[in-house]
Amino acid sequence: MGQTNRALKALTFAAPLLFLLMVWAVVVPLFGVSPQVFPDIVSVAQAGLDGIRDGSLIQHVGASLLRVVLGTALAILAGVPLGIAMGVSQGVSNFVTPLLRFFSVLAGIAWIPIATLWFGYGFGAIIFVIFNAVFFVVAYNTLLGVSTIPMPLRHAAASLGAKPLAMLTDVLLPGALPNIVTGIRTGLGFAWRGLIAAEMIATNVGLGYMLFVARDFYRTEVIVFGMIVIGLIWLAIDRLVLAPLERATIERWGMVRPA
Repeated sequence: MGQTNRALKALTFAAPLLFLLMVWAVVVPLFGVSPQVFPDIVSVAQAGLDGIRDGSLIQHVGASLLRVVLGTALAILAGVPLGIAMGVSQGVSNFVTPLLRFFSVLAGIAWIPIATLWFGYGFGAIIFVIFNAVFFVVAYNTLLGVSTIPMPLRHAAASLGAKPLAMLTDVLLPGALPNIVTGIRTGLGFAWRGLIAAEMIATNVGLGYMLFVARDFYRTEVIVFGMIVIGLIWLAIDRLVLAPLERATIERWGMVRPA
């Protein structure tokens, strides 16, 4: 029964994408759309095979994923402690919250111009953009998570002799973890979009760079193939890693019961 339900959910999720492919396969040849306007599905598939054969696709995907992982890890390492500090100290919260709200609007793509001035065109600028896309979301969600922990629970832990480190590892982090994971999932969505935009400007390898170069040569089949790869990678990350992690975290700490 469980296998059947999973297969049905997967089919339901994939059905709109398959429908879109069928429409594409029929409409482009039917109306004789120019390849410079939009390619047919065969040309896009051939572009994908060419990228796999010459190794360029693996190179671009690997570079993009490495940047996302590193930038996100740095943002989590900085954002979670700040969010916890805001959650336990009213003074820190009053001072940082206005800054957090101000800079959260600028997170991601808006930092690309100044990032290239500070770090040049390369790895550092893109990592900085990804960091900003994730950091503020994670910090704010950590703050929300800590704020939802009942004060009587904190007082009870303190009355039982919990030291600051034990309070952090046994009360604050576990209580805030569902919100932290939700923040990471949301922030990664912003980071993925920011990454592609930054790679179009600030590097010479990556999926964004692949799209940018293809545009110069009017290779719409490469552009569309790159867009498909970007979307599929994000769907895989979100559906296979982030969503199960978020669900498991919420179930683990008793916010919902597993079905």
